[in-house]
Amino acid sequence: MHYHSIFRPGLFEGQTIVVTGGGSGLGRCTAHELRSLGARLALIGRTQEKLDRVKEELGDPDTFTFAADLREEDQVKAAVDGVMRWGGRIDGLVNNAGGQFPAPLRDISLNGWNAVIRNNMTATFLMSKEVYLRCMEDNGGAIVNVGADFELGMPGMGHSGAARAGQTNFTYTASVEWAHSGVRVNSVIPGFIASSGLDRYPERAHDVLRNVKGKVPLKRHGTESEIAGAIVYLLSEAAAYVTGIQLRVDGGLHNNAKSNFYEVPDHERSKPFNGFPLYRVPDVLKK
Repeated sequence: MHYHSIFRPGLFEGQTIVVTGGGSGLGRCTAHELRSLGARLALIGRTQEKLDRVKEELGDPDTFTFAADLREEDQVKAAVDGVMRWGGRIDGLVNNAGGQFPAPLRDISLNGWNAVIRNNMTATFLMSKEVYLRCMEDNGGAIVNVGADFELGMPGMGHSGAARAGQTNFTYTASVEWAHSGVRVNSVIPGFIASSGLDRYPERAHDVLRNVKGKVPLKRHGTESEIAGAIVYLLSEAAAYVTGIQLRVDGGLHNNAKSNFYEVPDHERSKPFNGFPLYRVPDVLKK
């Protein structure tokens, strides 16, 4: 089943793009769209079985997969070394791997704090730096970091808020320091996306995940395809003069969170885009 991208066929022909967290959710969807546009893909994630499943879905025996814990510098180096030996170059990097869990600050252990910081901020730094040093410093390229909205704090997930703030600040800094090498660095900030990752949250979070669309001005969850489309834009030549930005894909939630005097009327005027034929609604949203 072919991915129904809105971008022109062959957009990434001849380019090698690395997607971390490529075995599920947003990374899987992004991989399908990039492959449909001609990219050679390297998928990196923690579980080889998941990566192999996506490779099979893509129907492309040339797709490179590598299982690694991107919190560990030696494994990051090994992963990038494997990509370079396979593909010879890296034109684009999507730092999508990450993860967090809901908990108030008073209940977060040091191990839990460090795990979320390393999953979301440290892994982004390590992958970006290694790809820059191994290829992009001399050849240019584009990096897209997938983050989360932290600007108003993240009550209930303060470790993730801290990590995402650091990740975005890294994006700002790298976009300046690496510009002379022809490297663009940007960030996509998803809102509440109906992705398989929702099913990993504990039962106590399910009502919030289901009901949050009432706070979203567009009155719905986003789709994986809508995030993938934003990533593709930032990787593409259409964004050649775009670097150091946060591109929010959140249905207007961030702006509405600042308002105490207006309630968006219920409506069904926002029609989702879904170009991914293998997409399935997460179980938590079926109830």
